[in-house]
Amino acid sequence: MMKLTTGSPFTLGATPDDKGTNFALFSDHAEGVTLCLFSKDGSKETDRIDLLECTNGVWHGHVAGVKEGQLYGYRVRGPFDPANGHRFNDAKLLLDPYARELVGDLVWDDALYGYPVGGGDDADLNKDERDSAAFMPKARVISPKILTKSKRPMIPWPQTVIYESHVRGWTMRQPFVPDDVRGTFAALGHPKAIEHLHRIGVSTIELMPVHAFVQDRHLGERGLRNFWGYNTIGFFAPEMNYVDGGGLAEIGEAVDRLHDAGIEVILDVVYNHTAEGNHLGPTLSFKGIDNFSYYRLMPDDKRYYDDLTGTGNAIDTNHPRVLQMVLDSLRLWATVYGVDGFRFDLALTLGREPTGFNPRHAFFNAILQDPVLGRLKLIAEPWDVGPGGYQLGNFPAGFSEWNGDYRDVVREFWMGAEGLLPSFATRFAASSDLFNEGRRRPWSSVNFITAHDGFTLEDLVSYNDKHNEANGEDNRDGHSDNRSWNCGVEGPTDDPEIIELRKRQKRNLIATLMLSQGVPMMLAGDEIGNSQGGNNNAYAQDNEIGWVDWGNTDPELADFTAKVIALRRSRSAFSRAEFLTGTRTSLGQRDVAWFSAGGARMSDEEWGDPHVKCITVRLAPMRADEPVMIVMMNASHVDVDFTVPGKEGGGWTVVLDTAGALEGEKTDAGKTLTVVARSMLVLEGVADKPAD
Repeated sequence: MMKLTTGSPFTLGATPDDKGTNFALFSDHAEGVTLCLFSKDGSKETDRIDLLECTNGVWHGHVAGVKEGQLYGYRVRGPFDPANGHRFNDAKLLLDPYARELVGDLVWDDALYGYPVGGGDDADLNKDERDSAAFMPKARVISPKILTKSKRPMIPWPQTVIYESHVRGWTMRQPFVPDDVRGTFAALGHPKAIEHLHRIGVSTIELMPVHAFVQDRHLGERGLRNFWGYNTIGFFAPEMNYVDGGGLAEIGEAVDRLHDAGIEVILDVVYNHTAEGNHLGPTLSFKGIDNFSYYRLMPDDKRYYDDLTGTGNAIDTNHPRVLQMVLDSLRLWATVYGVDGFRFDLALTLGREPTGFNPRHAFFNAILQDPVLGRLKLIAEPWDVGPGGYQLGNFPAGFSEWNGDYRDVVREFWMGAEGLLPSFATRFAASSDLFNEGRRRPWSSVNFITAHDGFTLEDLVSYNDKHNEANGEDNRDGHSDNRSWNCGVEGPTDDPEIIELRKRQKRNLIATLMLSQGVPMMLAGDEIGNSQGGNNNAYAQDNEIGWVDWGNTDPELADFTAKVIALRRSRSAFSRAEFLTGTRTSLGQRDVAWFSAGGARMSDEEWGDPHVKCITVRLAPMRADEPVMIVMMNASHVDVDFTVPGKEGGGWTVVLDTAGALEGEKTDAGKTLTVVARSMLVLEGVADKPAD
């Protein structure tokens, strides 16, 4: 019989010390909590210990002799009353929400459900008494020691270029890392992998979910796997399939290596829902610990979940203990693993109150005032599937936001859509219509053209339609409105004219992204021409479809990407700290001026003409030792002669041409340059007599 003492309720989870381990679990509606200890391999339950103390809803106790490495889980007693939101069932082994490491895989079996599966529409109202322990992963007791030694690079927002990536998908086919570490953090931190990031010039890598997640039962039945990982079951534990032989320290080592190379690490985190699904989902953790407290339930029928996320459930951050759990998780990843920021999946759900979204929600306030979290890069995905589920621009100062409007407008502009100039110019200039409130900055807009959800850049210019047959859903899944253009042929082609047009379109999109005001985010693999064969929803493709293809790369595109990123990061004109207004700066230039292809200031008639698809923008630098920049964009299907704006005097040099013909050419104000159909030029120089 192990010795149990009172312990402490103030450090949730399992906390080892030199005498044993303190266990603390929040469950406000439980009638009893039993700690279950397991053998080293998790196959045998060796002890059951009732936690007798409950303080402010936290069940706690210190168990002498329990050391780091011990496997454990919980059984929680309470009312099984689904109609009133309670789903307690002590036949089910439950994961500690604060578990630092999980051991073993979830093995799908009907015993994992709190009700008898297959019992009809009202099946979940009946209790299933089968023990689920044999099919559950177990939590491991881990010491909360710091695993990183490096200092944060603290890249200023204006210098930030984000690279959205996936630990497994980015490294599984990399030829320059050892075979035995591909798909892991060890590969992510490999010197050759970091060398590639350095080569293209990104400052910040944003990793798709690395929290422990569940392999969906329905995918396994179709021979597929959850690849993206948006199905979290443990907010404190990493996905162990991404860890090689180095254990948890391997994550800290990868972060250290990236930091030492001057590269930040941001995590894409999924606090809006869990892997337990709706009322017919399994009982794995939160649902059996205190369903009523952890989840948002329908106010008029608490049997059902308020599914704001499209996954079956939504976490309730209005509950102080749930909010505490999210904040504790964020702090652990920021301190123990040293990450530099977070991208919040479906962040709208996290800021919802019973009456709707509130940008002053306690969730945002708590993060922004936190001395650790408030200093990090914070990015919100500003939508969910609930009422009023699109709140782009409405998040509080201190949070940046994924700008889906930027994506859509830029795609359409380079497709040659009509009537887009005003909206394109606004998005190019950091979307001040959305973000210039509450003293927010241009970097509130995280601009992107492609992301994990949707076409890759290669597929964006190669397919008009999605091709998701491999997902096993008869091509019904994924977005149908892609704003893509195949340039004349669906999919791969040998036509040299189409191939050249596609290359030019990719360069146009990359250059536009990198030269827009705001923060650019590119999708990993876009710089080498990675394709998913037209699949725009590769969430279940943990295979060659979803993995970045390093064997079929486009080195010229990689060189171009590196060149334009270097141009952005060396020219403050492309990343000003204030929104553009058209007023004069301290250097005498207007911060921005817009011109027609003819070199005159854009008129109201030209702004409103739906057939105008050409525009020139002149951007002033923030420092006197830098040149003024001009960007000429021709989205039409014919070559157009552009006049360099300004009065006589000064000189300009073409530093970028997406058609490849004019780079290095010298010119002057009033001269003309032919901008090839669907291409753009970038010029630099200091005009002596700038136009008003």
